[in-house]
Amino acid sequence: MKYLGIDFGEKHIGIALSNEDGTVAFPHATLMGGAGLIDDVQVIIKEKKVEAVVIGESKNFEGNDNPIMKKARMFGEELAGKTGLPVYFEPEFMTSVEARHIQGGGEKTHSSAAALILKSFLDRKINQV
Repeated sequence: MKYLGIDFGEKHIGIALSNEDGTVAFPHATLMGGAGLIDDVQVIIKEKKVEAVVIGESKNFEGNDNPIMKKARMFGEELAGKTGLPVYFEPEFMTSVEARHIQGGGEKTHSSAAALILKSFLDRKINQV
C-alpha cells in the first residue's frame, strides 16, 4: 500500500511518499499553502497511485493542539471527502527541527519533515503486526 505523508504548515506543506510496500518514506515535494493546495495534493495522489494519507498531528509542549492543527484537521477532512482515501493523523513533535538538523536546512526541510512523520507512522504500523 502506498502512502502520502504531509507536514502541514502555515505557508509550506511538505509532501513525502512511501514505497509500494509502505515500509520506507521518501521526501517528495514542498507545496505552497493556499487555495490550490487540495488540487495539487490530489494530482500527486492520482499520479503516484496513493492509497492512504498521513498528516502530522502537531501539539505544543503541553500536549494540546497547536494553532495550525485546526487547519490541518479541516484539510484532512476535505481531502478525505474529495479523494475517498483514509486520512490518518500521526503524532509529531519538532520534525522540522529534526529535518533541519539532519540535512542542514534548505528548501527540502518540509518534505523531509513529512518523510519523518510518514516513517513514524509506517514503523508503528509495521510493529503492530
